[in-house]
Amino acid sequence: MGNRPGKSTKLAHASSSLSFDEKREPVHSRKQSFHDSSGINDSSVLSNLQSFTYNDLKNATRNFRADSLLGEGGFGCVFKGWIDENTFAPCKPGSGMVVAVKKLKPESFQGHREWLAEVHYLGLLHHKNLVRLIGYCSEFDNRLLVYEVMAKGSLENHLFKKRVQIIPWPTRISIAVDVARGLSFLHGLEANVIYRDLKASNILLDSDFNAKLSDFGLARDGPSGDRTHVSTRVVGTTGYAAPEYVASGHLTPKNDVYSFGVVLLELLSGKRATGDENAGGADETLVEWAKPFLSDSRRVLRIMDTRLGGQYSKKGAQIAASLVLRCLDIDPRLRPTMDEVLATLELVQEPKDIMKSSQQINQTR
Repeated sequence: MGNRPGKSTKLAHASSSLSFDEKREPVHSRKQSFHDSSGINDSSVLSNLQSFTYNDLKNATRNFRADSLLGEGGFGCVFKGWIDENTFAPCKPGSGMVVAVKKLKPESFQGHREWLAEVHYLGLLHHKNLVRLIGYCSEFDNRLLVYEVMAKGSLENHLFKKRVQIIPWPTRISIAVDVARGLSFLHGLEANVIYRDLKASNILLDSDFNAKLSDFGLARDGPSGDRTHVSTRVVGTTGYAAPEYVASGHLTPKNDVYSFGVVLLELLSGKRATGDENAGGADETLVEWAKPFLSDSRRVLRIMDTRLGGQYSKKGAQIAASLVLRCLDIDPRLRPTMDEVLATLELVQEPKDIMKSSQQINQTR
């Protein structure tokens, strides 16, 4: 597991670069498009979002001060800001509505493409398990996005950082259900939207630990009609990306299912998808370490997070582990759909239905 914990590695085939004319199918049946690099030309998106000036967001974040910084990534930085709930005008810290302002690095060309993708999808799609995009700024070379603030931050911070409260078993399953519900929603759309970058850092938690998918910069429409896949350049994060996608660039909803299996495995084990803390050391991924245990019912509970102190449903953990194994199947055709994943996890939430869930899993194997 060659990457240092906490640092995700982006995947990209040098021989398969994304061309400017790579097409995105419409999210809904009506035609929708983004044309030039200066802004957004889709009335359906614009009608759902607030347009901010750069000065508005500069004032809302107190001139993007360092003590307002919430996070940083390859795209740029995210700052905390305050705006009026009714007028959306900037206001003093501690008053109005708290927002998260993502500021794109001006020199990031690929970041601009991802910025457009995020506006495209989150400007059109609304679901309780997708983060809410409030508005945007597209002024000269400035590209910013304004989101609702998720009070608890990312799943990554709560699951892996030291000196944080351990997430209890019922909450972990609830988070998994929320994520599965969000992906099921995306895959069920007419456009068959593929999220493409599911990982713990892209799952945000509100004050009650309800989970939402964030960062739609790599999302794209899935195959339609007789097409079995969409051919793309390979992007994503090492340890989470499905092996067939990394090898071929062929994108299908089953790629998301694999990534979900990795996230669920992280929730069960408390270990990162890649990192030095796994038993096999830095050169072994979490999936490689866990698979021998997942396929052996007598040893499967050895993957469980020891910080839980055994405070979890043994039967529920076995069912969840069995689901992980199915999601990680090397043959994408044998992986369950996100609807099936969601149905299984919802039953795991109900102790009285554990036996029924186990029977259903055995019937589908």
